Amino acid sequence: MKFGIHSPSFVYNESNIFDGIKNKVIKIEQHGFDWFSVMDHMLQIPVHGLPEEPFMESWTLLSALAVVTDHIRLSTLVTSTSYRNPALLAKMVTNLDLISKGRITLGIGAGWYEDEYKQYGFKFLPKPAERIYRLEEAVRLIKEMWTQERATFHGKYFHVENAILEPKPIQKPHPPVLIGGAGEQLTLRTVARVGNMCNFIGSPDEVKKKFEVLNQHCVNERRDYNEIERTVLCNILIVKDESALKSKLEKANLFKGRGLTVESAKKLFAEYQSASVQMLICSIYQNDVETLELLAEIKENFKK
Repeated sequence: MKFGIHSPSFVYNESNIFDGIKNKVIKIEQHGFDWFSVMDHMLQIPVHGLPEEPFMESWTLLSALAVVTDHIRLSTLVTSTSYRNPALLAKMVTNLDLISKGRITLGIGAGWYEDEYKQYGFKFLPKPAERIYRLEEAVRLIKEMWTQERATFHGKYFHVENAILEPKPIQKPHPPVLIGGAGEQLTLRTVARVGNMCNFIGSPDEVKKKFEVLNQHCVNERRDYNEIERTVLCNILIVKDESALKSKLEKANLFKGRGLTVESAKKLFAEYQSASVQMLICSIYQNDVETLELLAEIKENFKK
């Protein structure tokens, strides 16, 4: 099982927040993690902090991080379909694939944070089903832009006409597309239709059930289930032992994830591995340094 780090917070000791996240991703790569992702939001969301906290736009940030890293895969977790025209997004991801020399994954989702849409003037479709249909259409258009000499696509929500995207991405046939979300009827069906990776949150038992649903969608869509990389997001804080756990959690006022000791973390991660998770992406609350250092040690127990 591979391990990645998701970074939902820009709270650092450095006066320049870019220096903070730059130093973090360099350290994460040095620790041998496989993945680094950031949220695609314009402001902090309630589960990770306060809306007034500093926050950086994801794709310009990843372009800068691609230059200071060499091996780690970079992604958004996840980009909202509504924030950028998908043809433009295809061009942006292509540029980043070139800058990173083939290390970019397009993490994309249907979008959900209505207050953010209102603040930034983005159109919010209130029906989740319509947002998911829009997501699938966007992915289809993006793949056309990546793979066709000239792309023509006419959908309900998006269209391009004889559009040129040059140069093409380094990764062939195209950069992988991770679709975030766990809705069993529509989102997982979308993964089966157009996704290369899935990602959602849940306990090992919940995740196992979601994989079973995804597998059935793959059967229905005549898609090879094993073509889809199965990833899970886990919000965590880790300490060495129980005596330190209470103190850590008391200080983490907004934390909604799992507080773990080293031993309970090993047990939980083994359960995810048994549930057929191929990559565990760990979101560390408020960039807790102790959690990152302990996780770097724990992950060595799960190498193939």
